[in-house]
Amino acid sequence: MVGDHSVPGDGALNQRTAKNGLSCKMVLQAVGKVLRKSKGKPNGKKPPTEEKKQYLEPDYTKVRVVDFDLKELVVLPPEIDLNEWLASNTTTFFNLINLQYSTVSEFCTGDTCPVMSACNTTYYWYDEKGKKTKCTAPQYVDFVMSSVQKLVTDEDNFPTKYGKEFPNAFDSLVKKICRYLFHVLSHIYWGHYKETVAMDLHGHLNTLYTHFIVFIREFNLMDPKETSIMDDLTEALCTPLPQTPQNHVTER
Repeated sequence: MVGDHSVPGDGALNQRTAKNGLSCKMVLQAVGKVLRKSKGKPNGKKPPTEEKKQYLEPDYTKVRVVDFDLKELVVLPPEIDLNEWLASNTTTFFNLINLQYSTVSEFCTGDTCPVMSACNTTYYWYDEKGKKTKCTAPQYVDFVMSSVQKLVTDEDNFPTKYGKEFPNAFDSLVKKICRYLFHVLSHIYWGHYKETVAMDLHGHLNTLYTHFIVFIREFNLMDPKETSIMDDLTEALCTPLPQTPQNHVTER
């Protein structure tokens, strides 16, 4: 039995499940709202990529938009169908990563990003017939977003109508989408982190990346070898931040 890809309310679910679902929805809505409001763009062309990874500097990795354990948001709630949960989260990540990329898309051009790359890895696009194509980063991202959009709106792949079942290979489909989305996130960090910082959106990018990594790890949606190029960032972001002593005295 399948509904839409938002997690349905159910009086039988315990209080913790409802709280987790509400918290997840609030966080994702907050991130999306801030990204949509970001209109300012830094001036000038994208500077050449430096060997030093700015996104690994402690002053940047500590910036988040939430300060709680994101693992609580990805754990499958009791009495929720696994495929429904995967569909809901995958669709949401697609929308948010697409939105995050849109904030730097004007700086991601054929001139600034002649290949789709992250760290020392170049990604090639494979069409439906398996033909390998080397393309610019904006072309690759466009292929990704168009392909994923087609998949998540296809009733045969992501059913929303009552009584329609998910396809047998649904988990493989989700893994394919997650692999594409990881490529886009990696490219944003590698090629457009300075622009992201200039727009003061690195906290949202950090939170989105961490949430996504925790999700794919929880359900084994990507081979660790596929995400290894960003292991240094993953370690930095997924390590709990040190607890700051609470000071209830307001200073003016």
